[in-house]
Amino acid sequence: MAALRSAVRIGTTLDEDTTSAELIREVAGLVGGAAAVLSLGGEAGPRYESVVGNPAVLPVPGRVAAAVREAAGRGEGGSARAVLEDGRRVLCVPLTSANGHRCGVLVSGRQEAPFTPAEVEAVTLLTEIAASHIRHAREYDAVSGTVGKLQRVLLSEPGRPHPNLDLAIRYLPAGQNTLIGGDWCETVRLHFGRTLLVVGDVMGHGLEAAVDMNAYRSSLRYSASADLPPHRILRQLDDLAAGEPERRPATCLIAQIDPNRGQVTLASAGHLSPAVVDGQGRASLLPVPVGPPLGTGLGGYERVTYRLDPSQTLLLFTDGLVERRGEDIDHSLHRLAQVDFGAAPGIEDILDTVLTRLDARHAEDDVAVLAARLRHRSAPHHEERR
Repeated sequence: MAALRSAVRIGTTLDEDTTSAELIREVAGLVGGAAAVLSLGGEAGPRYESVVGNPAVLPVPGRVAAAVREAAGRGEGGSARAVLEDGRRVLCVPLTSANGHRCGVLVSGRQEAPFTPAEVEAVTLLTEIAASHIRHAREYDAVSGTVGKLQRVLLSEPGRPHPNLDLAIRYLPAGQNTLIGGDWCETVRLHFGRTLLVVGDVMGHGLEAAVDMNAYRSSLRYSASADLPPHRILRQLDDLAAGEPERRPATCLIAQIDPNRGQVTLASAGHLSPAVVDGQGRASLLPVPVGPPLGTGLGGYERVTYRLDPSQTLLLFTDGLVERRGEDIDHSLHRLAQVDFGAAPGIEDILDTVLTRLDARHAEDDVAVLAARLRHRSAPHHEERR
């Protein structure tokens, strides 16, 4: 019963160091003496990562490593071994997961009575449980790293922005231990000096959400190549996503900026309206007709056009920037509109200010923000059709 009670206290997080600390604490409490996890790899050679109890009753790390290698050579690599060394009772149990992957060695030592078969069995059980949790923690880290690399590629700065437009993008994942989700930003350079700006939010988190995000992004570039207005691009994205039952729904806001006409045309698929910051640093929201999220197959998207001059900055964002648990969304958006950005702010300053004032680094959801501003021009410029 004591071993079972100890087992539920191991693996409370997806963190390898925490799991190892929980293991040695429970083993030391169960059999007395000291306990530690021996790391076999690394340039520093075998070493104890941490110790609970008196380290003097534990053998030299090199001896344990040699004994493990010797046992492995005899085909006993996964077995627990209780030995007497220099008057100390030592129990060694390899941290080996179900797939045979070795994560280290649990070492317990004491100077009292020898380890009983029941104690060896209990410690072996706890070690196996810990090894399984450690394997899951490493798999989690590997997936998280994959998603992070994918997200950094997808959210990289625009490689070919239009010369008449200043752009800046920020992305903040929700928490240090949360898998990156499906928030994304995109820019597409169009004919005649126009630029398409997009923010989207795929439902959920993790690798699946990031993969669907990439699918929406690819579909967007395909639709944008036909030079369609924003509401028709949303209709095409909705049709494509609705034809793939496994695709997750997503919200999306598209802004088509025309520097020559000094205007922006917007369309929304279930997404929050953008904000505009004027030259005095005052923010206001631009009302946009909201259609259904992408993937529903319902369509019904509308566009709206506003004037935009070089003193104004357009701010597109995902809901993680403003939404807070238990708070009405209108109140959340009002808080954004009350932010004072200061006189003549740069677009990087605007992003720094909004992320700080809304405490976005402690948001409960991922945050993606895109800022865009027309550049002042001394003379009209018309780009030739590519």
